[in-house]
Amino acid sequence: MTDQHSHRLPSSLEVAPEAPDRNLALELVRVTEAAAMAAGRWVGKGDKNGADGAAVRAMRTLVHTVSMNGVVVIGEGEKDEAPMLFNGERIGDGTGAECDVAVDPIDGTTLTAKGMPNAIAVLAVADRGTMFDPSAVFYMDKLVAGPEAAGLVDINAPVAHNIQAVARAKGTAPEDVTVVLLDRPRHEKLAQEIREAGARIKFISDGDVAGAIMAVREGTGVDLLLGVGGTPEGIITACAIKCLGGVIQGKLWPKDDAERQKALDAGHDLDRVLSTDDLVSGDNVFFVATGITDGELLRGVRYRSETATTSSLVMRSKSGTIRQIDSEHKLSKLRAYSAVDFDRAN
Repeated sequence: MTDQHSHRLPSSLEVAPEAPDRNLALELVRVTEAAAMAAGRWVGKGDKNGADGAAVRAMRTLVHTVSMNGVVVIGEGEKDEAPMLFNGERIGDGTGAECDVAVDPIDGTTLTAKGMPNAIAVLAVADRGTMFDPSAVFYMDKLVAGPEAAGLVDINAPVAHNIQAVARAKGTAPEDVTVVLLDRPRHEKLAQEIREAGARIKFISDGDVAGAIMAVREGTGVDLLLGVGGTPEGIITACAIKCLGGVIQGKLWPKDDAERQKALDAGHDLDRVLSTDDLVSGDNVFFVATGITDGELLRGVRYRSETATTSSLVMRSKSGTIRQIDSEHKLSKLRAYSAVDFDRAN
């Protein structure tokens, strides 16, 4: 006799929803908070190497407690030049699937040393093998814009076209568009073209990861990033854009004939426009940033007699969740259990 109430197997059209998995970004933010608090003691002291060293030590100490099996793809440099967080170093506690890791303990060491705005500590993680290898060419010509203009801008188009496209997408005039631009001699002609197109310029001395995120994030007063900056920073920016939406377009920019030949020998097409997906493929990207100094993007570290406060941006592409996390850290508690010295610059 057949049991008419027996359980039937689900058809191919009845797929159970995937259970939410762990949001690694909520662990990673502890790492950027530690780097920011260590670097924060060096703000305005005129020693960018001291600041960077403190941030690197703090980030490396904390990142090994994170539940991941990571390989540094974008770090402080090759092993011989950087004893910590070097390219190829394995980080995390060794559990879970392998992943690519991009670290920038301080995006804006000079900003930190001079007490200038928008220095941040940054960490990005993606599935293993999904981040672009930045080793061939150190510099990249970049265009970064928000979601509304993503399909309208083109790095190969004239500057005026892109400014007009952003203005049109935002329902404003070119005179209302603000372009963030690294203050470098190589950008003199670009700055002139931006001004001739009617747009405003926000010059930054360093920190083009923060500058790029400002171009994508609402409420920062920045609408577009243009110009040549670091290739590693371009890949980290792409990780953020995977989470925020928007677009980054990049073209490798060799600084001399030797680097050009090195890139060609490695098989790179220097005319190719690298998209967001070229710079980081897949859709399982985690991005965290903590402010070191105050800026349009994040508030810097604040110290009181027994506490420090931090402001962080915590994002994941898979879920589309963006969190702004403000934390208060009791220094007496940190002293008790942490291997990182947050009390002073040393």
